[in-house]
Amino acid sequence: MTAPPITGSEPRYATDFPGATPVEVRSALVWQMRAALNVAALQCQFEPTLMSVPNYNAILFNHKDEIKKSYDTLTKYFIRINKTVRAGQNALDHFDTRNYSTFTTVDAQYGFCQTAARIALRAAIAPRGQFSKIALEETGTLRNALVYWGDQRFPRHPSLIAASRVPNLDPQCWGKKGEWVEKKCGPMDMSLASNTIGTR
Repeated sequence: MTAPPITGSEPRYATDFPGATPVEVRSALVWQMRAALNVAALQCQFEPTLMSVPNYNAILFNHKDEIKKSYDTLTKYFIRINKTVRAGQNALDHFDTRNYSTFTTVDAQYGFCQTAARIALRAAIAPRGQFSKIALEETGTLRNALVYWGDQRFPRHPSLIAASRVPNLDPQCWGKKGEWVEKKCGPMDMSLASNTIGTR
């Protein structure tokens, strides 16, 4: 899942933020990283040892000034390119909604949660003023963690084999009192029947 650091000048980000200055792009990436770790804090609580919530809260406390500055810069960017405050606020709200939804995953939840936990720990203990550096270095990796891996031949989740022995259930093999009729069906044969479940 590891990816090299980004600069914010990659075509993908230039498309997402047309006309943005390098500072505005960096602010957007900081805000995206905060949103991703927020989603992880909500989505990854099934595994308490990941410390998703405590680390996210530590990030909000330790990097609150940098995060607020990035939000203010992003707000000004959307107002600038949309000409009016109301249109800019609507565009920012739309961006934020899309931003959160891109980090919501089901199939890739395990990989995303593990990766987000590592990044959140790194960010929680980083010196103040370093959150934007972490966002640039880890955005690519976090995006890679959203991709589900595995297929039918090499399933990600282990299979569970359920096996049981089942007698012949043909009605002619059973008497009125539920007893096996050996004359009609011969000795009872409890053949092995197996079902494979959970192969995904």
